[in-house]
Amino acid sequence: MDTITIEGIEVWANHGVMAHEADLGQRYIIDVAIHLDLRQAVASDDLADTVDYGALSALVVHAFGAPRTRLVEAVAGRLADEVLDHDERIAAVDLVVHKPSAPLTVPVRDVTIRLHREREA
Repeated sequence: MDTITIEGIEVWANHGVMAHEADLGQRYIIDVAIHLDLRQAVASDDLADTVDYGALSALVVHAFGAPRTRLVEAVAGRLADEVLDHDERIAAVDLVVHKPSAPLTVPVRDVTIRLHREREA
């Protein structure tokens, strides 16, 4: 299986448990890796034989933004489903959602949610 990875997609969204997260929103950073067979694209050199990662990144931004969820886990799961639904050639997706400004009581550099989802047979 081959992989296309897009790292560092930035999204401003209002997800979170705390009231100020819903009111003010915050920056999230999303990494997405899709797993698919790229042999046809390698042979043809034709965009139609692969997944357009420009369109995929736009989908990620749109799908992550709304509707609001309390848990980042919930929006990440919804996003994984949207990516798999985007193109039947995508066999699996790995997502990392970074929440660098998570409201914690101790200093941290980042909080991440990592999901792996495979297309159901």
